[in-house]
Amino acid sequence: MADAGAAPEIDRLPGWPVPEEQLAWHGSTEAEQVLARAYASGHMHHAWLLGGPKGIGKATLAFRFARHVLANPEPHTAPAAGLAIPAEHRVTRQIAAGAHPNLLVLRRPYDDAAKRFKTELTVGEVRRLQRFFGSTAGEPGWRICIIDPADDLNISAENALLKMLEEPPERGLFLLVAHRPGRLLPTTHSRCAALSLKPLEPEAITTALATQLPDRSGEDISLAASLAGGSLRRAILALDEERIDLLRSFGDIVSRLPDIDYRKAHDLADAAGLRGRDAEFEGFIDVVEDWLDRRVRGLPEPLGAISPATESASLATWAAVWDKVQESTLQAETLNLDRRQVVLQVFMALEHATRM
Repeated sequence: MADAGAAPEIDRLPGWPVPEEQLAWHGSTEAEQVLARAYASGHMHHAWLLGGPKGIGKATLAFRFARHVLANPEPHTAPAAGLAIPAEHRVTRQIAAGAHPNLLVLRRPYDDAAKRFKTELTVGEVRRLQRFFGSTAGEPGWRICIIDPADDLNISAENALLKMLEEPPERGLFLLVAHRPGRLLPTTHSRCAALSLKPLEPEAITTALATQLPDRSGEDISLAASLAGGSLRRAILALDEERIDLLRSFGDIVSRLPDIDYRKAHDLADAAGLRGRDAEFEGFIDVVEDWLDRRVRGLPEPLGAISPATESASLATWAAVWDKVQESTLQAETLNLDRRQVVLQVFMALEHATRM
């Protein structure tokens, strides 16, 4: 049981294992085999940049690879077909407990005074690498650093990391997780082997949810998977009881466009826009942006029927609504505006777009 006074674990989702605990792999077999073959070859690159959208398993793959390397310290004896290590293996248990001496994980630190995670991964955190690689190894074999995500590095921290990447320690391995690899410096890219992960297929997400959450209805799981955009994390968040209700409420309201039931819209604005409901508001904006994305791309609508007025609206119309949503959201965050008004403005923008 976790210490009640301990700092929370960043990005932990209730009822779901964090990447260091997750043994199942729901992503690409090919991506897994690229790493397994590279290690078994004995000529593996010392740094890997694992890129792709948030929530598709990049950190899970990084820890999976770390377990593989630490459990098989000699590359020539390591299997090249995959990265699985048994749950009962000593390395598996140590990594899950955050107790393996040859693994360092760098994430945004928790600010005890402010009771929140810092907004950046700072140079002070990166300097821990000097002690980690400069001291005697806790165990023989490889020493591994996972940076999750590298997007959080500020410029000073990234420059400090570059010095380590340019002169890597012997038997040192760096695994950089990046949701938006393009934000990293070109020199960081040049020091890493890149492995881009693709969004998960809806079937893979459905299987993962059904396995981990057997008590959830198949209807809820199917809806969450279809709306996840290939992100298992987004599907898990969608299955929150309030979030799934929000999804269905939004779908019910927009199915009648250009007619808006503003009683229901006000109810949804209260559910998503009241103070303290940050996750619900973020979820609402995600739902709107996903819905607009499906209109632009002509994709099927899992949330319900599409009205004739919605079907006939132009791409330029939806682009204008997208801009309005982005502008309203930014103003709400910058000026600390009433988020309920933002929700209602979204519905007014949708109504206006489909009456044109």
